Amino acid sequence: MDARDSAPQVVPVRVWDRPTRLFHWCLVTSLAGSWITAEQGLQEWHERFGLTALSLIAFRLIWGFIGGEFARFASFVRGPGAILAYIRETAAGRHPVHVGHNPLGALAVLALLILVGTQATFGLFATDDILYEGPLYSLVSYDTSISLTGWHHRLFNVILAVAGLHIVAVIAYGVLLGSDLINPMITGVKHLPPTVAPEPVRRTAWWIALGVFVICAAAAYSLTLVS
Repeated sequence: MDARDSAPQVVPVRVWDRPTRLFHWCLVTSLAGSWITAEQGLQEWHERFGLTALSLIAFRLIWGFIGGEFARFASFVRGPGAILAYIRETAAGRHPVHVGHNPLGALAVLALLILVGTQATFGLFATDDILYEGPLYSLVSYDTSISLTGWHHRLFNVILAVAGLHIVAVIAYGVLLGSDLINPMITGVKHLPPTVAPEPVRRTAWWIALGVFVICAAAAYSLTLVS
């Protein structure tokens, strides 16, 4: 038997570190909780979910510089040329393999970080004009608060649209390209061709991630102490 015939077509590689995966699913939970509590008029819980989302975004921004190899922005943020080339290759049926986020996935990551971070920040200054005032409401004028409250509501609709496109893209990758993007974000493991599989994957200790998140959460929740 030819040795090449017995060579594995794919090998398992633990690409996504645990902090990145926990961030992803915790953010999903926070956004769902924010939506449900807003619809139910549970403003105190809505604020808690919003502060949690803000903590998570702050953590992810820091982790993008000090985290594991494929959590770092340097590993997946690409310019317009690389994005267009990826689209052309995929449209031509030649699906390029990327160990971490592909260029389009990177756009979704950056868009959601910016949108959720901005929306949660606006919520700090929001008011329902009846009973609720955000933690930083007193720092701005009434007119500014009303304006930011309006943007807080509108941006959430944009986030839902972007998240919906993200879900559709994940499903399309699985159905049309046979690329499973869901299980790797649960287990951390992607199955890659040996020619592109990195060895070893550089990681950052979990306790550093825990320390960073605790600091981010403490900073976010300390905003409630501002009078």
